[in-house]
Amino acid sequence: MDRLDNTIRPYAWGSTTAIPHLLGVEPSGEPQAEMWMGAHPGAPSRTGRGTLAEVIDADPERELGAKTVARFGPHLPFLLKILAAGGPLSLQVHPDLEQARQGYADEERRGVPLDAPHRNYRDANHKPELVCALTEFDGLCGFREPNRAADLFDALGVDSLKPYADLLRARPSDAALREVLTAILTADREEMADTVAEAAAACARLGGDHAPYADIARHYPGDPGVLAAMLLNHVRLQPGEALFLGAGVPHAYLNGLSVEIMANSDNVLRCGLTPKHVDVPELLRIVRFEAGDPGILRPEAAADGEEVYDTPADEFRLSRYVLPEGTTGHDLTLDTPQILLCTAGSVRTGEHELTPGQSAFVPAGEKAEASGAGTLFRATVVV
Repeated sequence: MDRLDNTIRPYAWGSTTAIPHLLGVEPSGEPQAEMWMGAHPGAPSRTGRGTLAEVIDADPERELGAKTVARFGPHLPFLLKILAAGGPLSLQVHPDLEQARQGYADEERRGVPLDAPHRNYRDANHKPELVCALTEFDGLCGFREPNRAADLFDALGVDSLKPYADLLRARPSDAALREVLTAILTADREEMADTVAEAAAACARLGGDHAPYADIARHYPGDPGVLAAMLLNHVRLQPGEALFLGAGVPHAYLNGLSVEIMANSDNVLRCGLTPKHVDVPELLRIVRFEAGDPGILRPEAAADGEEVYDTPADEFRLSRYVLPEGTTGHDLTLDTPQILLCTAGSVRTGEHELTPGQSAFVPAGEKAEASGAGTLFRATVVV
């Protein structure tokens, strides 16, 4: 078992206080957005044996187990994160596996450099993800019913938004959402900036259901993504609640601290709330224009006190243990690789005492036990 030393990413949208507070250290004053736990080549966790990527590469079957290697290849198929949003992330979607393979092959064939700012597909993998709130956590997830989106637009009293509201009410749901999102993203940017500014002022004045969009507009003034965001469900998770984001589902995280797990991929198509490249035609090919409830997940009790967040993804399985005072020798052994992350209290695993924000990698089949009192998240795979 290896204690992990993890990289913290200083993205501009990150909270300056949430991760330091979790770790029990003084804030530096700089944004700390994500702590990465895993073997992603962009920032692999460090161990006493080298980086986790190097450890796995040296003996994949020993570290991952034969079943995991047979199913996913000789690489850890998930990335675990602590995510601390101090402001909105970009509005985005992820492709499904076939779309990712096709898109990656096409860009490779056309010679688009992997680090090109207009590159859409950095790899040939999909990127399902699950976000689980550690504090109250705000996000956007999936399209709201078009009539409800139309009501939000109409309440603003902005004349230039009336055609969007009319479209949302007049057409079948999927067609209406597609037409309005397309119109928002392809409109003249200067004219749209004026509309967004007028809409943002009205959102601030109205508050209530409009308040999240006023806050988004403060971070991204004039960005058409502010209007695109109003087409989506606003979700407020309570600690322990989660969202699963499948392929084609538009989403953005707005504020709060969470545990996030995803398939090991960098494939993102952006819809707005970003200065980065937005490929509208490719985006519209990937987005699923399906309105409905975003589906808040709560953990389901399994054996031995484990609480599982059930998702259709095989690349990862996230669960948690809330260990009461006096817990000793709670068996966590699996025949798949796992990362254990403490988020509250103090939990001993092997020779490692894990306090909030600390984590350990457990190779497949290695004996693992937990003692102490606290909350322990477990990330593994489904084989």
